[in-house]
Amino acid sequence: MVTGFDIQVNGYAGADFCSRDLTLEQCRRACDELAADGADGILATVITDSIGGICEKLARLVSFRERDPAIARMIAGFHVEGPFLSRKPGCPGAHDPAKIIPADVDDAQRLVDAASGLLRLVTLAPECDAGLATTRFLARQGVTVSAGHCDPSLDELRAAIDAGLSMVTHLGNGCALDMPRHDNFIQRVLFLHDRLWICFIPDGVHIPFFVLANYLAVTGLDRTIMVTDAIVAAKLPPGRYPYGEGEVVVDAEGTARRPGAGNLAGSTVSMHRIRENLRDHLSLDDAAIDRLVAVNPRRAVGLKAHRG
Repeated sequence: MVTGFDIQVNGYAGADFCSRDLTLEQCRRACDELAADGADGILATVITDSIGGICEKLARLVSFRERDPAIARMIAGFHVEGPFLSRKPGCPGAHDPAKIIPADVDDAQRLVDAASGLLRLVTLAPECDAGLATTRFLARQGVTVSAGHCDPSLDELRAAIDAGLSMVTHLGNGCALDMPRHDNFIQRVLFLHDRLWICFIPDGVHIPFFVLANYLAVTGLDRTIMVTDAIVAAKLPPGRYPYGEGEVVVDAEGTARRPGAGNLAGSTVSMHRIRENLRDHLSLDDAAIDRLVAVNPRRAVGLKAHRG
């Protein structure tokens, strides 16, 4: 059995990768706790903010990697989720709609530069990328481009795949609560599953386990990825915590939401718990779980298999 590689970690154990106030000590503690909880590598994830704000956060994380070998070992690169998302109702989720903007190549170049060669993954809304120029640009830079917090039509999704999009971020989340029965984003993605890496959050909150089993029956093991989408409150007790430029409230069950909002705001699940959930609720064996949490995530973002 190998440990997990998590391509969506917003923070952990009191460290918020989306904060402008993150310290090296907080980052190091998060990396230590991630290792203790079954992760041997992650993509530190920064969510929607101004382009300048995201660049500042990426540059800080780059600096931490350069100063601390333990951080460099754990943080293999970065995932920027936003700000090129959709403002359509339901799509922003926990992202600040006021800071969501259309995709732009110049802005994408700034993100690439700030990440110093470590930008591995960008989540965007294909329908908000005029001419799919940003998707093409990022794909040519070797960045994996993922559709998320979006609602492209089937034709728009096909065109985005042709332009270089190769993944879908946390399918079943970051979309409208009420959708047409048949022609909706989830069904479009499932129809094109053989051309996409498809990610899920298997915490039992973002997607009921019986629904996840249905999805997995379609997507199979070869191109499916499980992520934690962990936030600052992972491993912390229920309470109110800063998250990015806002706050998140965690209830007694560990469910995180923006104050006064019904939508989820990341999770508090660990890699160990993901493995337990996949075994206990989906009856998967260790080989299948390893593929979903370790092998596929690395392949999807262009990283070599774990040395262990």
